Amino acid sequence: MEKETEIKARVLDRLIEHFDNHKEVQNIDLMILARFCRNCLSKWTVQEGQELGVDIDIDEARRMIYKMDYPEWKAEHQPEATPEQLERFKQLSQ
Repeated sequence: MEKETEIKARVLDRLIEHFDNHKEVQNIDLMILARFCRNCLSKWTVQEGQELGVDIDIDEARRMIYKMDYPEWKAEHQPEATPEQLERFKQLSQ
């Protein structure tokens, strides 16, 4: 079980690194295609921390996932969603 946990941790590290290397992949596109995004990973980090009795706030979790403060990442790497992206995302919610 310990090795399985270590493997999962390494896989998550690789996923975070992959997202960091592909900032052109927008959160809304991830939501449309996979129904999760970097923000979901941040929220899951907070939830899992709480389950383990570790106090991690959303800003700290986002720094873990985005590798910088979220407002900075958003300003540098996240353009406004296009009308087409918003429409596709809206269709998922119906």
